[in-house]
Amino acid sequence: MFQKNPVLGKVKTRLAATVGEKEALDIYLQLLQHTYKIINELTDVETFIYFSDTLETEMDQMFVEDIHLRLQEGIDLGSRMKNAFDEVLNEGFDKALIIGTDCPEISPKIINMAFEALETTDVVFGPALDGGYYLLGIKQVISNLFENMAWSHHKVLSDSIKRLNLENQTFTLLEMLSDIDTEEDWKRFKNTISQTI
Repeated sequence: MFQKNPVLGKVKTRLAATVGEKEALDIYLQLLQHTYKIINELTDVETFIYFSDTLETEMDQMFVEDIHLRLQEGIDLGSRMKNAFDEVLNEGFDKALIIGTDCPEISPKIINMAFEALETTDVVFGPALDGGYYLLGIKQVISNLFENMAWSHHKVLSDSIKRLNLENQTFTLLEMLSDIDTEEDWKRFKNTISQTI
């Protein structure tokens, strides 16, 4: 799990541009709590939380199982993800997933489906409505997925798939979900919840 430290003015900046920094932080904390809840519902999964800036060591008490707290290292999102995958896979795991903290629709079922997909495919993506992805799973580091990639735009997923095709790597797409980057995303999600209650 990749997590930004919850600091006023440092999280959900696109959301904060319209709702204000305080409300953006409050929404981010809600998304964090949801992601922690999902992690606590997983079984037979070892969890690593990679923080953006500083370790929050008191978080141990929030989780049912032991978790590993690490710092993200790298100059951009691609290098930080690549380094995290390298670190985890080099510890003896045969597959690994990265999720963020801004997808309120993610569930233990989807995460388990991603691990299952990696039994028969090289890469698994959880596609997001904005053209990116909310989940990435691999069995070995494919440098082409992380290096010289333009991030935070509507073609991140399609660019990633093109790169996999060039290397004849197989991939699986999970269910498309929305993540929360803007006020419109948040309003749409809240409206969806109200319609299902």
